[in-house]
Amino acid sequence: MPALANTRSGGDHSDTNFFHYSQVALPTLKMRMTLHLIKLCVGARSIADLAAWQQRPEAQGPDGLPRHITRQTPRAAAELLQGGSLFWVIGGLILVRQRLIALEPVSHGDGVARCALVLDPVLVPTVPRPCRPFQGWRYLDPAQAPPDLPSSRVEEATLPAPLAAALAEIGIL
Repeated sequence: MPALANTRSGGDHSDTNFFHYSQVALPTLKMRMTLHLIKLCVGARSIADLAAWQQRPEAQGPDGLPRHITRQTPRAAAELLQGGSLFWVIGGLILVRQRLIALEPVSHGDGVARCALVLDPVLVPTVPRPCRPFQGWRYLDPAQAPPDLPSSRVEEATLPAPLAAALAEIGIL
């Protein structure tokens, strides 16, 4: 490896240090990676239950888009809104996702700050993947997110959640 070349001893560059490129730490560009959220869909037994709930006026904003209100505002908003989705866990399986459109502050007049996850109304079924229960929402790395269900499988009859979970656990689904 060449030594550092210092030209302070004179020449045209008497006030400048010159270094070999291999010894200079170049700044790295911090690119924002898309992130997803994952959340339990409490009370729903199927994708149809989720769709029915989101049709109700109390689940929609003034623009008619579905919203999910959460007590915690995600700090990685830019990464979530760069193509991220909310993946719903129904009956112990990740079954469906919705694209995140916006994050909006919400106040119910009780002094508690909340966040509305504004969702695309389109429910996109995913390949079922088992998921253990947890509280609140979690970030989901895109590499860990289940792929969308192929269009050829969307019309298949939905298996009962316990059976689908068992099949997914052994890798059949």
